[in-house]
Amino acid sequence: MSRALRLFIVDDHDLFRAGVRAGLPPEIEVVGEAADAEAAIELILERKPDVVLLDVHLPGGGGQQVVRQVKGKHPDIAFLALSASDAATDVVSVVRAGARGYVTKTISASELAVAIHQVAAGDVVFSPRLAGFVLDAFSAIPVGDIDPELDQLTDREREVLQFIARGYTYRETGEALFISVKTVETHVSSVLRKLQLSNRSELTRWAVERKLI
Repeated sequence: MSRALRLFIVDDHDLFRAGVRAGLPPEIEVVGEAADAEAAIELILERKPDVVLLDVHLPGGGGQQVVRQVKGKHPDIAFLALSASDAATDVVSVVRAGARGYVTKTISASELAVAIHQVAAGDVVFSPRLAGFVLDAFSAIPVGDIDPELDQLTDREREVLQFIARGYTYRETGEALFISVKTVETHVSSVLRKLQLSNRSELTRWAVERKLI
């Protein structure tokens, strides 16, 4: 028998957390809950769940604060934002912090369970219209003021750079940008050549040093 997926829920509304728990299938085990950012960080680090389901607006700090602090110590814990907000700033901030997905609270219980499993498996999950916010944010990287080397890259190459540097697979990047895996590989090769880098690890380090992710 396979191990249950361990989930931690962060939301400041007791009734909402209870509703999520009630709608989850038996193979998803809730191993903890928190109603504010400080308690969430402490308990997540203690319980070490597979996935954290969290709201972006929390007492004591935003969801992005929780993601950053936990990811700094346990990068293997996956985060899925679940919020009533569909504002572009909320979506982009929590994804930049390290969340693997963002869905709104209009999602059904069965769809939420699927999204949790997908994030646990390393996939990215967004409510359809929210994905556009992420693409817009990644493609709108200011280039001239950050590093002249980026001026060598096309708009598409910069989009691919952002996804790959954040740890997305070639397949996930292709799905997000609506291009083939082969096209992603071609862009990555071009980016590495133009920036005189050898592999993905160097590309990620290069992007982190320039605060692009």
